[in-house]
Amino acid sequence: MSYQRAAAFFLQGGLAFVLLYAAVSALQEPSAWISYIPAFTTSLIPAALSLILISYFQIILAIWLVSGFYTRYAALVAAALIFGLVLFNLNTLIITFRDIGLVLAALALFFLTSNRQLNNR
Repeated sequence: MSYQRAAAFFLQGGLAFVLLYAAVSALQEPSAWISYIPAFTTSLIPAALSLILISYFQIILAIWLVSGFYTRYAALVAAALIFGLVLFNLNTLIITFRDIGLVLAALALFFLTSNRQLNNR
């Protein structure tokens, strides 16, 4: 296994783990996560339903990341999702600042898997 493949493997696994953990935790204990749903969205959809939808989306994204199928696009979607969560929760930056590292890890995976050889194993 090349260093590039090893790096992609660890980035895929790490990002998938974080997404899966957050999703399962939010589904099991919504009260701990509901405050991260942006207030402006609750006029369109109830916060509890938003949390469920985002959680299932995160599970699908985690599976997509580890599947190796168009990994670079999965990484870009992950970066956008996590960046959006940070952006809409700037008032909790004391907690979410770590997520900026996850955004950068997802972007690193995006650029690392830019060639066809790594995209579709």
